[in-house]
Amino acid sequence: MLAGQISIPRKVELIDIPEPTLDSAPGSGEPGDIIFQPELACLCGSDMPFFQGGYPECVPQVGHSLHEMIGTVVDTNGKRFKPGDRVLAVPVFQVGLFERYRVTEARAIPLDPRVPDDHAVLAQPLGTVIYALRKLPNLLDWNVVVVGQGPMGQLLCATLRNLGARQIIVVDRVDYRLEVSRRMGATAVINAEKQDPVEAVSELTGGVMADLVIEAVGHGEQVFNLCTDLCREHGRILFFGVPPATIDGLRWLDLFMKNINVQTTVNPDFERDFPLAMQWIAEGRIDVSPLVTHRYPLAQIQEAFELYEQRRDGALKVFVDFPSGQK
Repeated sequence: MLAGQISIPRKVELIDIPEPTLDSAPGSGEPGDIIFQPELACLCGSDMPFFQGGYPECVPQVGHSLHEMIGTVVDTNGKRFKPGDRVLAVPVFQVGLFERYRVTEARAIPLDPRVPDDHAVLAQPLGTVIYALRKLPNLLDWNVVVVGQGPMGQLLCATLRNLGARQIIVVDRVDYRLEVSRRMGATAVINAEKQDPVEAVSELTGGVMADLVIEAVGHGEQVFNLCTDLCREHGRILFFGVPPATIDGLRWLDLFMKNINVQTTVNPDFERDFPLAMQWIAEGRIDVSPLVTHRYPLAQIQEAFELYEQRRDGALKVFVDFPSGQK
C-alpha cells in the first residue's frame, strides 16, 4: 500500500509499504484498535514544520505529516466500531499519511450522516478550537483579538461568535484571508501590512485594548510580543498556535508587568470536543464552507503541500482525496 515520506525538506514522496495488521483482541477493559482507511484528508498549519524540515529527527519519517481525516474502519479487534463504519480518526503525532493504518478506537469518532465529507473533516480542527476555548471563562461581552487568519484563526472567529464575544477583531497580512474572516464572524479586520495593529485595536476598544488575545500564528513567526501589546492589563493571552521550542526576543517583563494570564492548549478530548464540533457543523451552528478551497488526489500530495505553504490562489483548507475515497 502507499505511504507518504518526507525524505528531504519540502519533498513528499509516495512509497510502498506492507499492510498494517491487528494483534489478538485486547485485554478486558482496554480499548481496541482499528485498521483505518482514509478517504479524505486536509492539510493543517501544524503539518508544515514536518514538510519544511523543522523537526530534523523526523526526516526521513514514513507517514508524516497528516492528521485531519475521515474514512472507513476496515478491521477491528475492539467493540466500539465494526468494519464499514465511517469515522473521523486522528493518528498519534500526526503520522497519518498512509492508505491504511492502525490506531486505537479511542482516537476515532463516528461521522454524522448529515454532514458532507469535506465539512466532516473540519470537525477535527474545530474540535481543537472548542477545546481551547473551554479552558477560558465565559466570553460573553468580551473584546477579543485573533492574530492570524489561517483556517484555525477563521474557526476561532466562528466559535467566538457563537460564544457571544462583543468584538472579534482579527489581524493578518493577507487580504483574501481577511475577506473570509468577515464571513466567519470577525467584526473588524486589520491588515498588519497597512495598519498599526496596536493603534487600530486601541481605537476600536476606546484605548482599553483586548480582554483576550489569541495567538493563532504559531511557529511561522514570533507574534507573542504583539499579543502582549494588544492585551489590556489583567487580560488574557491564549497561545493556540503551535510554538517553536524557544521564542527569541520575548518581552516577558512587559507581559509580567501587565499581569497578563497566559493559557496554552493542546490535545483535545475525543469524548467531548470532536463530537461537539461534528454536532455544531451538522446543526448549522458553524458554516465551514468558506474554508473549503482546494482539492487534490493523493498522487499530487506534493502540489497540495506547496500550495498550502505558499498561500497561493486563495488557499485556506487544502484537501487530499485518497484512492478509497475516489472510488
